[in-house]
Formats: sequence, C-alpha cells, structure tokens
Amino acid sequence: MPDQTPHSTGAPQPPPPHHPFADLPHPAPPSRRLRVVVADDNPVVRAGLTALLSGRPDIEVVAEAADGRQAYEAAHQHRPDVVLLDVRMPGVDGISALPYLVRIAPVMMLTYSRESEIVHEALRRGAGGYLVHGEFTADQLVDAVRDIKEGRAHFTPTAAGALVAQLRQDRPPAPLLPEGLGQSSSATAYGISTSGNSYSQPQHSTPPAPFGASHPPSGPTSPEMLSQMQPHVGQSSSEWTSGRPAAPDRSRFQLSTREAEIMDLIASGMNNQQIAATCFISEKTVKNHINRIFAKLHSTSRGEAVAQWLGTAPGSRAGNGGAERG
Repeated sequence: MPDQTPHSTGAPQPPPPHHPFADLPHPAPPSRRLRVVVADDNPVVRAGLTALLSGRPDIEVVAEAADGRQAYEAAHQHRPDVVLLDVRMPGVDGISALPYLVRIAPVMMLTYSRESEIVHEALRRGAGGYLVHGEFTADQLVDAVRDIKEGRAHFTPTAAGALVAQLRQDRPPAPLLPEGLGQSSSATAYGISTSGNSYSQPQHSTPPAPFGASHPPSGPTSPEMLSQMQPHVGQSSSEWTSGRPAAPDRSRFQLSTREAEIMDLIASGMNNQQIAATCFISEKTVKNHINRIFAKLHSTSRGEAVAQWLGTAPGSRAGNGGAERG
C-alpha cells in the first residue's frame, strides 16, 4: 500500500492571520452577586426589602428570617455576604443573635429602634452599621449594603447622634496627644477663654449594663444555643436622657402609631413618594394619613405640621403640652 503521509516540502509555513481585536483587554469575568439575608419579624417589611434589593443586578436575597434564630440558621446555611437585622423580634431578638451572626457575615442593623443604648450595644456586639427606618432612601440603603461588605460603616442621623452622645458620656481618660496639641495656652493665645462661660458639661452616672446580658460564649455556636437565649432588648431609654432637652409632648395630638411614624418621616424631609417606599404603602394611603394628621395638628401645610410636631410652633413648648392652634 503506497505511503499516503504528506511529505514536508521544507518551505516555511505562513504565519497565522492576525486577529484584529487581539490587543483589546479581555472582558472581566462576571462578578458574583452580593448575597444578603433579610431578618425582620414584619412580613411586609421583609417582602419590601427583598423586592428592593433583588431588583439590583449585583444583589441577591438568598433567605428571609422572622427572628434571630431563623437568621442564624439562614446565615449558617447560605453563608451570605451581608445580614440585615431587625432589633425587636419575637423569640431570639436581633441584639441577642448579633454576636453569633457577625462570626458568619457582616451585619447591618435595619430597624425602627432608635434608643441610644440599643445603638451602642449593637455596635459593641459587632454590628457594622445602624440604619433607622425613615431616615434613608432606597438608594442609600443599597449603597450601605454594598459598602458594609467592604468594611465601610453606615449610620443614619439618629444612630450617629446616639453614638456621639454615648462617646461623650463615657468620657474615657484623655489620650496622649503629640506635643503641642490640646494645650490651654494654645487656645488662650487666640483669645479663647472659659471665663464668663456659665455652661458646664452635665454629669452622667455610669449607665447600667445594657440589657443585663452577659457576653456570649466564645466557643462554637449552634441553633440549640440560640434557642436558649432570652430577649434582652430594653423597652425604654428614659434612664439615659438625663441632662437632655425634654421631648415635645405629642400625646395631645392623639396620632395613631402609623400616623406618628409618617409624621416623623415628614419631619425628616421626606416627600410622599419616599414615605410610601419606606412604609411599603401606596402614595394615596400616605396622602390619606397626612390629611388626618393635618386635621389633628390643626395645620394646613407640612411646615406648620412639623413645627407643631417638633414643639417649635408659636404657643407650643417642648414637654409642657402647650396649647394647640385653633
């Protein structure tokens, strides 16, 4: 049988044709979406947050939870990048579950609870941020979720104020500063003096141990351990308000819980669309609530209503149940 193997002619082979796009950078591989667990006992809030976050191409809600135990089980199973955690939940509350969750993923508190002692304790137990409902927009929430994965903390105004107040209250020993900083002679040289200044920093007693809870064990955790934990979230911050201005007496307005919530959002500067998104209700429902609020506050505009609500309207003083406008 004749040899059919082609014989080399010895002639040089032509180079392969040049790819016209060879010099372009290779496309980056698609990045993995940010995986989030949403924990809140209110199913409407959970559904709203899930819809909001899942609508972003780079975020995926992998599980929802109605209490701290479910949040731990979901985080343990799915290993998310971020956990959004409410404070007050039945069974195991968010503060009790927090130190166990932060061992799995960064945790952002997302809650209506704005008491200073809760904010402080959440941060002490490892929370990477604290957002109070009604004080952020949808885009700000999404940015916070993305940032906390990278270690960048987010705080809404109420939480930030509580943190600053707590830091001032604790008043740790003065740190050692570089030479020349913090000396009284530096201030008096420019005419800054404490003479004639009648204001003095209020003295605070040492606050009680928050929630009466001991530190969680440092060893391995399990759902069984979580089930034995008791909720320790305080229901009042009255013992922490010594030395602060009295809050306006709003009971005289007789607003419902929802109306008071919406009035707080109005006072924070939100429009009807933002309020509807925050409360997960329609704009028409928001308008109906506002009409009832205006009637109860004897107001005809947002500005008048806010002044009444904050106790700054003429004839209205904070904390004394001043006369309503006729």
